[in-house]
Amino acid sequence: MTRICTIILTLTLLTSPGQAQALKPIAKYGKWLLIAGSAGMTYGAIQAHNQAEDSFDALEAHCLESRQRCALGPDGTYLDPTSEALYQESLHYDRSARRWLVGGEVALAGAAALFVWELTRPKDRPGNIPFEPEIRSIRGGGTGVGLRFAF
Repeated sequence: MTRICTIILTLTLLTSPGQAQALKPIAKYGKWLLIAGSAGMTYGAIQAHNQAEDSFDALEAHCLESRQRCALGPDGTYLDPTSEALYQESLHYDRSARRWLVGGEVALAGAAALFVWELTRPKDRPGNIPFEPEIRSIRGGGTGVGLRFAF
């Protein structure tokens, strides 16, 4: 998950133009890459959670066949190796789901930060405006309205 974020950031930095545009491509394209990464990591979390649920359901079914299969030892582990394996598999997928979910949340927070950063950057006026309205205050207390044409 950290490798994915590192790869996305590296690709964004490598494909960005030089100093003329500063870091604008990072904000412009990086936010979308982070949102896509967040969606992918959330999907990975869902898959891992479903696998953990399946393992735990298999453990419950295994224990319902015979109560002795769910007997716990003094250290808290299952005495039956199959039950213990199913329980450890469930824990493994739960941890994996948690890591995917945290990674997705971090990517989403990064995307939100890039959205805010891009919105707060100063914008230059486009040079292709053929005419624009103009409003001025006149000394006598009036207001002048007109158009300015660029040639």
